[in-house]
Amino acid sequence: MYQQVEQWINTILEQDMPADIVGLNFNLYEDFEPGGENCWSMELIGTSSFEENDEDWACDEACDFGTREKPFRWKENAGWETILEESAQILRKYLTEGLYAEKLKQADGVGVGFVDGNIEILYVKQR
Repeated sequence: MYQQVEQWINTILEQDMPADIVGLNFNLYEDFEPGGENCWSMELIGTSSFEENDEDWACDEACDFGTREKPFRWKENAGWETILEESAQILRKYLTEGLYAEKLKQADGVGVGFVDGNIEILYVKQR
């Protein structure tokens, strides 16, 4: 699945990053739209704040890079914990070797998490 996520992220990050983006979060959610159960979606949002110790930073959404209308969708028979763990592994790999990894790392922090749950911090810019 890494290659599909990588392509999706590359397409998003081909566009210019808005100057006011401080944090980036990959929102995950169960998506019943495309085919019923075991469907998952991921979107990327930019936020106007980032605070490693306060997950509310992800509520300060400044943009969604068009991913609200075109999220990454997949079908997998797994619980949310597995989906979060697998997504975090894929995104960590992208942050290490992805084409636009440095563009993501311009933000103060990058996280991943379910929209109604905790955020796992994947990257924090060294100050």
